[in-house]
Amino acid sequence: MTSQPLGKPVDDSLGEETILFGGSGFLGQQILRNSPKMVSVGRRKPPTPNRHVSVESLTDLSPLRRVPFRRVIYAIGNSDRPTMQKERHQPGEPTPFDHHVIPLIQTLERLMHHGITKFVHCSTILLYDDRRMTLPVSEDAPLAPYRDKYVVSKYLAEELCAFYSRWIPIVNLRLANMYGPAEYTRFDVIHVLIRQLLDKGRADVQSTKPERDFIYVEDVADAVMRILGSDYTGTLNVGTGTMASVGRITEILERISGCTIRDLDGPVAGPMQFQCDVSRLRKLIDWRPRYSIEEGVTRTFEMMKLWRTP
Repeated sequence: MTSQPLGKPVDDSLGEETILFGGSGFLGQQILRNSPKMVSVGRRKPPTPNRHVSVESLTDLSPLRRVPFRRVIYAIGNSDRPTMQKERHQPGEPTPFDHHVIPLIQTLERLMHHGITKFVHCSTILLYDDRRMTLPVSEDAPLAPYRDKYVVSKYLAEELCAFYSRWIPIVNLRLANMYGPAEYTRFDVIHVLIRQLLDKGRADVQSTKPERDFIYVEDVADAVMRILGSDYTGTLNVGTGTMASVGRITEILERISGCTIRDLDGPVAGPMQFQCDVSRLRKLIDWRPRYSIEEGVTRTFEMMKLWRTP
């Protein structure tokens, strides 16, 4: 994939009368950076200059009474799938349902009669059934929601969106393999490899064979804002519509880091290939990914390296 123009600039007036839940998270921070007029809502203030409204519990949104808003972006979640998908959780340890289901119920229940004109919910392509799908994978492809707790929690969240859509216009976004610079630990393969390279001067990868639809976080944030201004409701894939192999990513990282990445040639979780069908998205909004895989991986490495510099 080559770098392409973004199209028409996003009108930041969309940030006015828009609130975002989950502003301290990976995607939430980027959306806020792109939209200074947007208001962050939650327990933790994000590291952006946006106005922040502190809400200790989603069962009580009374602090929003003085905030005029008509649109909502809901980016609350936990991307630590290795922990979230385990079979048993210790007493008191949050489960995927505590992250993805209960907070969403609380939020939708309290906003259902507020007169919301758009509610954007972030889900995942992991819901698709990799045994029955054909490439590129469309929004209507078969799902396999019961493979682990993490995936079923995302499925239940989508079902909640379907139920509450009778009161709130909801767009459900199934996000592809999102990556980009982050100062805290993430679990996508690109972030894991960069952390290893910066910490150890070398890295191991389970396999270089899988091909995935990797999308840079800034491109996702831009797409979210454009979707916010559309009249669409329903489910949308958000990806590049192309594939890049893990092998290609390791080549880029080895070249820019000067370090070696060892291929363990081990078993692969998930499909060997995945590619989003983004035709519905591209018909809806004037948008193309801005960053090629080489540009995005390079930018991610350089930013994370800069943050590590004393």
